[in-house]
Amino acid sequence: MKTNIKIFFAAALTALTVGCTDLDVPVESQYTSYPSSEAAIEAQLSGIYFQLRGCYGRRFMEANALSSDEYTAVSYGGNWYDNGAYAHPSLHNFQYSDASIDWMTECASGVVKANEVINSDADDKYRASARAMRAFFTFIMMDGWGDVAINDANLADQIDLEARQPRADVARWLESELKEIIPQLTTELTGDNYGKPNKYMAQALLAKLYINWAVYTASSVENYEPTATNEKLAECISVCNEIISSGKFALGPDPYRFKFASDNTERVEAGTIKDFIYAMPYHTIEAQGMQYGRSHSYKDIKNMKPSYYGEQLTNSGGGYVTMVPEFVKLFDLKGDERNKLIIGLSENLDDYRYSTGGDENTVYVLDPSTLLLTNEVAKDKEGNPLKLSRNINLVETDFTINVGDNLDGWRQGCRNTKWHVTRNDFANGRNQSNDVPIFRFADILLTKAEALTRQGSSAEAKELINQIRAYVNAELLDHNPSLDEIYQERGREFFDENWRRNDMIRFGHFEDEYFPHYKNFPTANFDKTRRIWPINGTMLDLNPKWTQNAGY
Repeated sequence: MKTNIKIFFAAALTALTVGCTDLDVPVESQYTSYPSSEAAIEAQLSGIYFQLRGCYGRRFMEANALSSDEYTAVSYGGNWYDNGAYAHPSLHNFQYSDASIDWMTECASGVVKANEVINSDADDKYRASARAMRAFFTFIMMDGWGDVAINDANLADQIDLEARQPRADVARWLESELKEIIPQLTTELTGDNYGKPNKYMAQALLAKLYINWAVYTASSVENYEPTATNEKLAECISVCNEIISSGKFALGPDPYRFKFASDNTERVEAGTIKDFIYAMPYHTIEAQGMQYGRSHSYKDIKNMKPSYYGEQLTNSGGGYVTMVPEFVKLFDLKGDERNKLIIGLSENLDDYRYSTGGDENTVYVLDPSTLLLTNEVAKDKEGNPLKLSRNINLVETDFTINVGDNLDGWRQGCRNTKWHVTRNDFANGRNQSNDVPIFRFADILLTKAEALTRQGSSAEAKELINQIRAYVNAELLDHNPSLDEIYQERGREFFDENWRRNDMIRFGHFEDEYFPHYKNFPTANFDKTRRIWPINGTMLDLNPKWTQNAGY
């Protein structure tokens, strides 16, 4: 992490008061005067830029990943059940009190903090950045909750700022707001600007809005159909073209696996990662909260000597998040570097294709420098070769998704090393230094390919996908892609990056069956109202004009 960002984080702790999460805050109560020095203003703004650091580091990931077909939660003899915080999303059976959605108040607080700048006499460049963040927070809320407030003082004479507005109206407001501020935002991505809003971040957010336009403007969440006409496809392609033609971004030169490593901040600054349009910076000490390794790693990883990350770790893994068997089957392209990140995929070190010869596969130790597998076999605490089972066998088929609290239970489900864990990071409360990209150039390429394909078969869509496949050394497409092939490619490219649920809804796969979201599984829910989450109880308490989402 860059030193200047560390300073801003530290300054923010002393300069910012905690933002109220009640959206029912009169505009006149907001700050109307801001500090005059640039350093003081930047310190205040940093609290807005990094408002969702804790959310993206754990709870936001849990809500998205566990409600998708990427991951499921398991419990070990009831341990890590945690009142259903992880099992509920896996079964599309969210409860309004679940810990996995308790981050909702952070988004609302971010809007309030952003408005303090927007409604002040701060310089326009700072106000534009705050507006970009307000738009981002509002998008996150709209995507997850449906109808949300449009907390824009300029509309106070037209709408009730305290009330939730129809999702379609929110989408249209976001479009207008983003188009207005894009010319005002910086084009600088690194140094002092890393992790902060920029022109391309706002354009990428606009592209996300456009590609999901039919979802967000449907008469209700349950009435959206994947065959619905999207009237914004041309605009989506246009904004993607603007990002592509900027010349600021590339898929390489670093290999795919290094984009998510603990030193990805340094690689961005060195110019060897050019894929990040906008990212959330983390550091094991100065900017804590990134804990993907805690939930994703083998539960008893502390007692492996070494762990499959190539070092012995001093903390155990929670291990309650494991890969869904159906999702693992996506990683079937010959030569694809992305396959190598799936632990337990194949025993053959020279061929990482999905193995059909058995359910269990031996785990090998990674070289922590190259992030590639070695010939060393990873061993469990009893000294036996660690073998992970792709299929997940439950002790009993009930709402706890219980696999048993023993060696056999701990090895259920494939794991992955996309967010590579290091010994030094994991020693600090299991807080990692891996920055989390929110918008990537690869996403712009695939979004454009999807928009083109939705308009009609296009050779350019094939070339866009093949840019990504060539970069990861996967076999190339020899035909124009179908929407289903684009959906699958998005699964391979962006797994564990908090976009899968969004993709599943748009492509019409959110109500599919995948472990343990099966129709014969107790408490599994297939109601289309589950496409959005319940409003967290705290949010309802703070905003008396809000009511709970339908179906909850």
